[in-house]
Amino acid sequence: MPKKDDLYSWIIRGKQRYPIFMTLDGKKMPSLICREAKKVNPKISLNTTSDVLKDLKTKKLVLCLNEEAKTGRLYTLTSLGKTLQEECLNSGRKE
Repeated sequence: MPKKDDLYSWIIRGKQRYPIFMTLDGKKMPSLICREAKKVNPKISLNTTSDVLKDLKTKKLVLCLNEEAKTGRLYTLTSLGKTLQEECLNSGRKE
């Protein structure tokens, strides 16, 4: 597993990854995550959101609560994801 500092750097470097990651609070479906992230970056699409969620899941930052569902999947942050999100909030990045 990558180091926490490497994950933090990976998150804040992404123009689409960062807003998607920062909208995750509670349980959310990709469509809602996409809608909220578009307020920061209008270029974010639902496909991009799904790809980013898959990457975040691979890096153990998010968890899919209903993996077997084809539609309406719910995603939430893991404890590592919450820690990194808090660090991002404290970093002062505006977008």
